[in-house]
Amino acid sequence: MFRDMLRSKQQLSQDECIEILKQEKRGVLSVLGDDEYPYGVPINHYYCEEDGKLYSHGGKKGHKIDAFRRHDKASFCVYDAGYRRDSEWALNIKSVVVFGRIEIVEDRDTVYELARRLSRKFTDDEAYIESDIARSGPNTLMFSLTPEHMTGKLVNES
Repeated sequence: MFRDMLRSKQQLSQDECIEILKQEKRGVLSVLGDDEYPYGVPINHYYCEEDGKLYSHGGKKGHKIDAFRRHDKASFCVYDAGYRRDSEWALNIKSVVVFGRIEIVEDRDTVYELARRLSRKFTDDEAYIESDIARSGPNTLMFSLTPEHMTGKLVNES
């Protein structure tokens, strides 16, 4: 069902893919939007090692949420900052693409715990995190992306 990578020599291992998902803070989630146009939106994310899912949040309504409710399939792309080899201009970038299905997280206690975990990627200020959850939590929708297929590769921009 999913295609094999054409440049398999550049393919990253599953462990490398997971490490990138854990370390990087942002990626682009793509869903089937209005009138079946692709809709890609930058999001923050949290990779949960316990269940292997990606989590993110947003408001309880909008284009992205409408798309989830119509069609649960999505893809998510994330890439690192890259690096340059000595005396080369081109960046070497590791990227990961995840295909999977979106689910809305309904349990509020779970939503708040996942919001804490996601927030800790950006700050270790627990007072700020708790204040933000108290203020915004009731209006926050949390969703998961359950991976069905994941690939990663190292690309040289030259």
